[in-house]
Amino acid sequence: MNLSYYWYEAARIMTTPARLVADMAKHSLLNPANPLAYSPYARSVAAACEMFERVTRRYGKPSFGLSTTQVDGVSVPVSERVVWERPFCRIVTFDRGFVRGPAEAQPKLLIVAPMSGHYATLLRGTVEAMLPSHQVFITDWIDARMVPLTAGRFDLGTYIDYLLDAFRDLGPDLHVMAVCQPAVPVLAAIAVMEAQGYEPVPRSMTLMGGPIDTRRSPTAVNCLAQERGTAWFERNCITTVPAGYPGAWRSVYPGFFQLSGFMAMNLDRHVNAHTEMFDHLVKGDGDSAEKHREFYDEYLAVMDLTAEFYLQTVKTVFVDHALPQGTMIHRGARVDLSAIRTCAILAVEGENDDISGVGQTLAALDLTPNLSAERKAYHLQKGVGHYGVFNGSRYRTVIAPRIAAFIREMAGPGETKAIAHQPESAAADQT
Repeated sequence: MNLSYYWYEAARIMTTPARLVADMAKHSLLNPANPLAYSPYARSVAAACEMFERVTRRYGKPSFGLSTTQVDGVSVPVSERVVWERPFCRIVTFDRGFVRGPAEAQPKLLIVAPMSGHYATLLRGTVEAMLPSHQVFITDWIDARMVPLTAGRFDLGTYIDYLLDAFRDLGPDLHVMAVCQPAVPVLAAIAVMEAQGYEPVPRSMTLMGGPIDTRRSPTAVNCLAQERGTAWFERNCITTVPAGYPGAWRSVYPGFFQLSGFMAMNLDRHVNAHTEMFDHLVKGDGDSAEKHREFYDEYLAVMDLTAEFYLQTVKTVFVDHALPQGTMIHRGARVDLSAIRTCAILAVEGENDDISGVGQTLAALDLTPNLSAERKAYHLQKGVGHYGVFNGSRYRTVIAPRIAAFIREMAGPGETKAIAHQPESAAADQT
């Protein structure tokens, strides 16, 4: 039995008193009433206390915190509302106040957030960039340790079933954006809808940095899964949720495992970032330190995945390459990508992506032979890695407008001609 979760919980509990003492010491040393508050010694010790407290803390789920947006040049308030809910997922929409006229008819966009360890709030910037011109929905996946065993299993098939229900309930005239991991189940769900004649099929899907065919430009992540195989991950990465949580005794892939993997891939970068934060705190550079806090408050907040979903994803996507090879099965029927004839596809990739290599998402366009070229498009963004595909300045200024333009081209009857799928060399940079 893998006891890693229990050791993790024990370590967290044992360090809690020290963390609380460090937090109190930091506030005491920086209290304006303390004569030493502005001395280099106090700032150094306070900085060390804060770094210790942050390293030993369990980070809770952040909030989206999107209170306003600009619609047609006017600042309007934004509020969140749950419009769809299942045991392992809910869909949140962002209502924009006082929207009148043409903005009321803006396209509906469902952003399918990755279920790969981080919360949907990691896509805060993704949502924010699309809010002015779209009615935005997002999948808000639930931490598996918070879901009781009585709610049943959640595997890759259940994930696809959730998407099928959501597409039907939010339609018609729905557009879908899949960020990273959900590219495979989104593509599979739409293929199932088209093959079985479900209505309404989303008008378009944007696949961003997704592992559609990991045989193309395999990354370290892809190679590790291929070399180790599913059995290794089951032996070494699956454990049960300890008592004290609603999902106690559920078999999961813990979020802290996924986080440790992400951190290890760029360990020197994270060490340097924390060293810089310490220096900023000692120097009293509050703005720079706050930017660090904001990023890592989000990055270090992780959730658990059900064991069955994690293992099936590893096997289906990274070991068997079932979707591109035409062997993926959903509810007893083969997922046939050639059935996709109406839902337009935009594939977006980052030149420096070290999670989903260049060409893996582009494969979706090659695997859908019955979708016309006018309904396919591709964008390779130079100079960005995996995170930059859906967040950051290049996303806001280049990628998001490209996606918005594609959605406009595919929206509603009498749609205009889309940008045709170009060879990789011709479409390498549409900046």
